[in-house]
Amino acid sequence: MKKQIIFLFFLVASTFSGCNKNKDYIIYHRFDDKVWKRFNILRFEIPVETTENLYDVSFFAKILNDYEFDYLDFNMIMTTPSGEERIKEYHIDVKRKNGTFIGQFVNDSCEYSVALKKGLTLTKGVLTVQIENLVPRLETKAILGVGIRLHPRR
Repeated sequence: MKKQIIFLFFLVASTFSGCNKNKDYIIYHRFDDKVWKRFNILRFEIPVETTENLYDVSFFAKILNDYEFDYLDFNMIMTTPSGEERIKEYHIDVKRKNGTFIGQFVNDSCEYSVALKKGLTLTKGVLTVQIENLVPRLETKAILGVGIRLHPRR
């Protein structure tokens, strides 16, 4: 009986430790005043600990229901652990032409996301993603925060 309990313990422990390798790594930057200032360039540093997976990298923003624009534009500079640099501008539609929001609000906010890179091969080290707000105002109001999600896939 004791051997069965020990075996069961190791089986459960190995199952959970195997799952941890495939968890998303999320870094979220909350704006305390719910304002993203135009020249506040955000830097996200994500440790890459295994090279066994391909990775999907995405950006997400949590927007309040009094957000005034139809879109959210930003620039991304991604530097992989091997030193490769990728730069691209992105446009996320937030509202339809009639002014209603795309997406469902949960409580007071709605999350919008866009894939920055799919199927990325990474070496061990640190993946750095810099995000710059490109909305043409000094302050973009009604944003709770923005983040980067690194999703390992098999």
